[in-house]
Amino acid sequence: MTPVVSALRRNVTVLLFLLLPAAAAAHDIPASVVVHAFVRPEGQRLHLLIRVPMAAMRDVEFPLREGGLLDLPRAAQPLRDAAALWLSKDLALYEGDTPLGAPRIVAARASLPSDRSFVTYETALANVTGPPLPDATSLYWNQALLDVLFEYPIASDRSRFSIRPSLARLGVSVVTVLRYQPPAGAERAFEYTGDPGLVRLDPRWHQAVWRFVQLGFAHILDGTDHLLFLFCLVIPFRRFGPLALIVTAFTIAHSITLIASAMGLAPDGLWFSPLIETLIAVSILYMALENIAGGASAQRRWAIAFGFGLVHGFGFSFALRETLQFAGSHLLTSLLAFNLGVELGQLLVLALLVPALYLLFRFVVAERMGTIILSALAAHTAWHWTAERWERLRQYDIPTPDLLTLTWGVRGLLVLVTAAAVAWVIAVNYPPSRFALRRASRRRARGDASDRRD
Repeated sequence: MTPVVSALRRNVTVLLFLLLPAAAAAHDIPASVVVHAFVRPEGQRLHLLIRVPMAAMRDVEFPLREGGLLDLPRAAQPLRDAAALWLSKDLALYEGDTPLGAPRIVAARASLPSDRSFVTYETALANVTGPPLPDATSLYWNQALLDVLFEYPIASDRSRFSIRPSLARLGVSVVTVLRYQPPAGAERAFEYTGDPGLVRLDPRWHQAVWRFVQLGFAHILDGTDHLLFLFCLVIPFRRFGPLALIVTAFTIAHSITLIASAMGLAPDGLWFSPLIETLIAVSILYMALENIAGGASAQRRWAIAFGFGLVHGFGFSFALRETLQFAGSHLLTSLLAFNLGVELGQLLVLALLVPALYLLFRFVVAERMGTIILSALAAHTAWHWTAERWERLRQYDIPTPDLLTLTWGVRGLLVLVTAAAVAWVIAVNYPPSRFALRRASRRRARGDASDRRD
């Protein structure tokens, strides 16, 4: 479909809604929709149990009784039509890389909004395949739940399965809670908003690695505050030696807190996320002001980068909270892959920043003046971020730490101090200048040897 045709269809649709306000009001898009689903392979059949609010089925005419009540005796076929129109076409399942095709609708029924059968697979299956609601049940159609059992033919229940759900059109905000029950192993639960793309229910390690490398790479490129911090980090240092030490310190630090947070070693209070976001803004402001003051040195900057890297690592971990569910049984591998993606994104940013700053300071503006101007712009932005995030943080009550929290905090601090000490020893004994001197001495030695041979 061409863009012109699409635009024409959208305009016609809007016009119809304007001309027919009553009809539009009768089929409003729900603001919030929650979908529950179970996936279980059994023998040569894969069962998909799904529950969706019937209010999301906007193009289906359900038979009604007086007062808008659902006419249950005449609703059997419309329920199947709704399942075919709104669900089966938007649920693509795969066995390995092979699509399973259209499913067979085994059963479809309406349930009361108070029904709690989708707590387990067994109770949900018993409800869907059991007797329907009594004909005289008073049930408004837009309050009812549609429960459906789909069946897919498969080669083996030991295969690896994937699903690509496209249910975002059901409402403005669609949250899906999906539980996968393999024949061997524990149940895996997924919860996602909108359309998550291809979800591998039992990913192999390399599939998990590829997914999380992509997530990490996209996250660093999409994180404006992290990019601005990197920008302030490299403005005074554009030579490989000092820059390598600074970026390495930042990488080690955020890797520590990223993994620690993903392993559940970080506070889980509602106040923690706004606290970290505020500290990230403060880190950008500090780096920008230090650039303006002109007091940055390689030996000092790497230590500051390490300290602030610990804070940014917690920030990176927030992006993992909803995505670690896609790691399957490869949690640590996925964490390392996400971190690798972050590093690749950082390298790309640095590869673009360093030459751009070199050309700017060489042909456009003097280095000192350019550093002050760029850092002042960054400081202005970071100051506004700090003020906004501080106001948000003040809305939370930060609890007083108890003895157990203090114990874990001391242990974590010891680990961080040890890591910092190791990095300090490396920096003192092998600074970038020493590496440069060694390279120069080796070049002179090779030159002297060549002269002697001549």
